[in-house]
Amino acid sequence: QVQLVEFGGGLVQAGGSLRLSCAASGRTFSTYVTGWFRQAPGKEREFVAAITWSGGLTYYGDSVKGRFTISRDNAKNTVYLQMNSLKPEDTAVYYCAGKRLIKGLTRASEYEYWGQGTQVTVSS
Repeated sequence: QVQLVEFGGGLVQAGGSLRLSCAASGRTFSTYVTGWFRQAPGKEREFVAAITWSGGLTYYGDSVKGRFTISRDNAKNTVYLQMNSLKPEDTAVYYCAGKRLIKGLTRASEYEYWGQGTQVTVSS
């Protein structure tokens, strides 16, 4: 079993930055891919970014490319999401998720473990 906990959400003005953290505990050796998703009210859960634990390969959703950066610190079992140039449309609950296989990493349904989510609000 893997437990994921997100930190770092909050309120920020448009153009500002936030860094989210996802701390993993439990059987982390079985978590191959860690992803970030977000969900705004009335919308489907959207893929934001993902990173593999061993190879450090990263993937991004089109709406955040060039603005967000995903990274990881294996020693701390933590994955980060640095969010720059934030826009009001980035407002959502952000979730950290984990899965063992790289296949389907942009699909929320493929992930096995989820955190509780952290709210990010970007004011205009």
